[in-house]
Amino acid sequence: MIIPEPIENEVKLLGGTEGIALRIADDEKLARQSSIHHALSSTIRLKILNLVLVQPLCVCLIKDITNMPDSKLSYHLSILVDSGLIQREKSGNWIIYHPTEEGRKYKVEV
Repeated sequence: MIIPEPIENEVKLLGGTEGIALRIADDEKLARQSSIHHALSSTIRLKILNLVLVQPLCVCLIKDITNMPDSKLSYHLSILVDSGLIQREKSGNWIIYHPTEEGRKYKVEV
């Protein structure tokens, strides 16, 4: 493979391609970050996250505020939970959604 000389010299200083590969996060950390970016890529998910940052809420209140059908809301909540930005807490017959510490980092200021 032919690469530009300045790049080749820098790559050698870093330990070759193996040395470069050792300087990035492992696949598990990259997958985690990708999950967060996916969750944050939707306006409605950002809205839901910011709603529970104001106040922990049950599904019925989130549904009322967003005017979203149950199945669609469930889908978006699952993505937010799976990404670790919000968490569910059972309280009697209710499930209350709270932001996680990671989720608190993504508050959009008014």
